[in-house]
Amino acid sequence: MTGKFIVTPWEVKGNIDYDRLISEFGVSKIDDALLHRIERNAGELHYFLRRGIFFAHRDLKWILDEYDKGNKFFLYTGRAPSGNIHLGHMVPWIFTKWLQDRFDAELWFQFPDEEKFLFKDDITLADTEKYTTENMLDIIALGFNPKKTKFIIDTKHAGLMYREACKIAKKITFSTAKAAFGFTNEQNIGAIFYTAMQAVPAFLPSVINKKKIPCLIPHAIDQDPHFRVSRDVIPKIGYPKPASIQCRFLPGLGGMNDDGKMSSSSGDNATVFTTDDEKTVRKKIMKYAFSGGKDTVEEHRKLGGNPEVDISYQWLTFFEQDDRKLEKIYHEYRSGSMLSGEIKQILVDKLTMFLRKHQMEREKARDKVESFILKL
Repeated sequence: MTGKFIVTPWEVKGNIDYDRLISEFGVSKIDDALLHRIERNAGELHYFLRRGIFFAHRDLKWILDEYDKGNKFFLYTGRAPSGNIHLGHMVPWIFTKWLQDRFDAELWFQFPDEEKFLFKDDITLADTEKYTTENMLDIIALGFNPKKTKFIIDTKHAGLMYREACKIAKKITFSTAKAAFGFTNEQNIGAIFYTAMQAVPAFLPSVINKKKIPCLIPHAIDQDPHFRVSRDVIPKIGYPKPASIQCRFLPGLGGMNDDGKMSSSSGDNATVFTTDDEKTVRKKIMKYAFSGGKDTVEEHRKLGGNPEVDISYQWLTFFEQDDRKLEKIYHEYRSGSMLSGEIKQILVDKLTMFLRKHQMEREKARDKVESFILKL
């Protein structure tokens, strides 16, 4: 708990102060010098970086130093399957895809299918197995390079991972786990051990290739406690400390009246899923997206809207890539020349276009799953 908001790997609530999170989590803000280095190496700067959506890091300078020496890094991110994918989940993966393309990086994508089973009472291993398959379709649909992307599933690849996880687990005390995750003596021992499994992909390619390969982990800021512990332990078993880069959350449709991020547990009306049809997307945005507009058209025309709290505008900062279009929307909404219904319609059109393409690729992905799963 941090003031009036909560950010943990399992719960995010409230109006999040990201500057305060930087201080309390001990991550570093991505500064202009790092942005210039990324742009120089990548040939461009992703709009998530330009807009501060990816805003913090650990050891990003070191990763770029290694890259400049010719020691290419690999990427590691993941998804704990417990339900359908929504647009909030997609944010770090969209950026990970860009990193893979721009840095010609291999991606190790973990599906820790035991995590939610261990941490939630209402989910079975059969549930997580079903959602693992479905979630894979959304990852593949984003266009990751199948020759450079490896899916690892904790229960399927346990024989490969467990030996390395034991090495990690031996270095993590229960007091460290309690301090990092807020565990009590009532916590099941599976949950206590879990972070050792999550650490493994950050150095598994180094084990397999028998050389020390740098790792960069793109993820949402709530997952930082897991990797904070991993970063302390991995060097103790002889592998490089993984670097990480953290993003903000896509806010829920309810805005400040909702949870701090979009969440499946907030209910279907507060969440846009990748499988929602056009009619459903329109209904959710038009009816439930928190508005920064005034109560009447006359008042709005006179005083203008507030983009800083308007969810449609906030979502457009995540999904409208064109800076000039976004700036135009901002000023027209702020001045009152654009109404709340109009900015909502712009978002509906943008999401409809995005999801139409995504859903087509998602169906095509059904025949590609096996080619992405790491072969034992």
